[in-house]
Amino acid sequence: MIYSTPKKHIVLASASPRRREILSGMGASFTVVCADTDESSDSVSPEELTMELARRKGQAVLELLRSRDEDGGAIIISADTVVACGGEILGKPADRQDAKRMLNMLSGSTHTVTTGIAVTNNGITVTDCSVTRVHVDTIPPAELEKYLDSAEPYDKAGAYGIQGRFSQWVKGIDGCYFGVVGLPVNRLSALFYKCVGCYPDEI
Repeated sequence: MIYSTPKKHIVLASASPRRREILSGMGASFTVVCADTDESSDSVSPEELTMELARRKGQAVLELLRSRDEDGGAIIISADTVVACGGEILGKPADRQDAKRMLNMLSGSTHTVTTGIAVTNNGITVTDCSVTRVHVDTIPPAELEKYLDSAEPYDKAGAYGIQGRFSQWVKGIDGCYFGVVGLPVNRLSALFYKCVGCYPDEI
């Protein structure tokens, strides 16, 4: 009997439209599969936290694919992003008041955005992360309220997206722009090559 080897294919373990756009921009062909993941952690390090959560997301999708007998040939890309300011890790805001609190922390200050990434291939997961410093102008109170009236702050870590309306207050960054958006292209390319032996657009 002849057994065929499953063709390699990329699975993005994220529902984020921003990550889908970045991965598409890298020339990769992929499908999107998401799975519930436990995001509780005692880690106070953004680097350790994001890499651990990225790893969990990839492993959760791997288990889901295995339960469907669809894991053969799957190379899973997963990621997690957090914003840290003043020693506090800022996730997605719970409500308008929480978003306002976060944005007031970021206003007129410098914060860091850490994105952990993971690549899972043949059941083995490797991780890395990018850390970017973001310098923000003071946000006028009336403009902050307008921003809170929009839908933009509420599904993003730190209550903002650098690629959206918030960009008008970003004075500059030190690090990877794509890492702030949610998928650091340079780090991901290197990690993918290390794990798979080629780049995402070659699958």
